Amino acid sequence: MARTLVLVGRTGNGKSATGNSILGWNAFESRRRSSGVTTSTKLESTVLRDGQVINVIDTPGLFCSSAEESIGKEVVKCIDLARDGIHAVLVVLSVTARFSKEEEAAVQSLQTFFGPKIANYMIVVFTGGDQLGDETLEDYLGDECPEPLQKLFEVCKNRRVVFDNRTKEIHKKAEQLQKLLKLVDEVLEENGGQPYTHVFFEEMKKLRHQEDIDSLRDRTRQEISELRETMRAEQEKEINRITEMIGSKLRETIERLEQQLAEEQASRKKAEEIAVAAQRRSNDEIRKLREELQKTSRRSCTIL
Repeated sequence: MARTLVLVGRTGNGKSATGNSILGWNAFESRRRSSGVTTSTKLESTVLRDGQVINVIDTPGLFCSSAEESIGKEVVKCIDLARDGIHAVLVVLSVTARFSKEEEAAVQSLQTFFGPKIANYMIVVFTGGDQLGDETLEDYLGDECPEPLQKLFEVCKNRRVVFDNRTKEIHKKAEQLQKLLKLVDEVLEENGGQPYTHVFFEEMKKLRHQEDIDSLRDRTRQEISELRETMRAEQEKEINRITEMIGSKLRETIERLEQQLAEEQASRKKAEEIAVAAQRRSNDEIRKLREELQKTSRRSCTIL
């Protein structure tokens, strides 16, 4: 059975380049651009030496656009492409950038769209392996790993791997791919060998089954034409319903994250105000102490 891997993450983290490294050829357009190269969800496949078929789905950066409807449509397209479910979700981060609020939001949105069980299929892929030099990933993360990133590791059960998408070394390419595929095996083993599926997947399957030509047997061409038109209308209606549902969940996620950010900013502002007030009090106390010392010093001089 083919295994389907979905790439998600912030624009510019190297999702497309990682997809190309997995596939072994330049299937996805990949270059450095602030706006992101991938604008539409796309699936490409490869066959490994052992005969295993790997499907890779590249997605636009989550929250790279303010248009909730377009994001909803891309999620629906991703679901449609992952016909038999998702075998692993690759959360692509970069060693050249700190784990951001945007990435934290992307992970939360995944769980909002697909439910908390999707976390059981997540693997963290760090790109920019060439930037680490002689450092290991553990050296890079160090003791000051941000709390949100630590939580992501906990959710993923520390499934993480480093990719160098620039290397020309065949051995290194094969080694990092094998490490990733081993993690995919672990994901499947922990989930009873079953890929991730959701009610959305079942609904999309039903839409595809409606196109089964067997249901059109023994009908006239006119009847077939009318039936197909009805089916298209029903499919469009159902896809719009799913898209709207996803858009609604996205809005809820964004609103919740904006509220969290506002609360954090308010908390920081209050802490800063308290710190400033404390500094002022401290300065006042120091000034008073100096004045007292000066008075004492003058009295001593007068006595002498």
